[in-house]
Amino acid sequence: MLQIHNTTKKEIPEQPIERALRLVMEIEGCTVESIVGVYCGNKMIQRINREFLGHDYPTDTITFPYSTGSEVDGEFYISLDVVKENAARFAVDFQQELLRVTIHSALHLIGYDDQSPDERTVMEEKEVFYLNRFAEATSSLSTNEEQQ
Repeated sequence: MLQIHNTTKKEIPEQPIERALRLVMEIEGCTVESIVGVYCGNKMIQRINREFLGHDYPTDTITFPYSTGSEVDGEFYISLDVVKENAARFAVDFQQELLRVTIHSALHLIGYDDQSPDERTVMEEKEVFYLNRFAEATSSLSTNEEQQ
């Protein structure tokens, strides 16, 4: 079961988000037991960050994996405010940054970490890989729809 919740007034592309999550799970050889993705604002993510991690500031994502192995169970929170700030800072489209952070969260749920420089490099390479695969899958979907 995959659930996406948006606690903000900002619209998010739920279907592409779900497709990106499922793509990561499939290629990584995992199945979705239960994943809850909560897209929120800075207030909520800062409260969660303070309460669970002892950091009193907003962040892009916080992930809570509840399983190990190939059946993925967990939840993640993504601040749409931080995603918007990061998109501007890195000069990328909001949706592109949203997908990148969503993929990053999925990788954390699977068990990847980014505490060390080497782990960060692996995560960043996987993010780029999945963003490219998602773009390819999306463009082939559009092409197929146009041909029908």
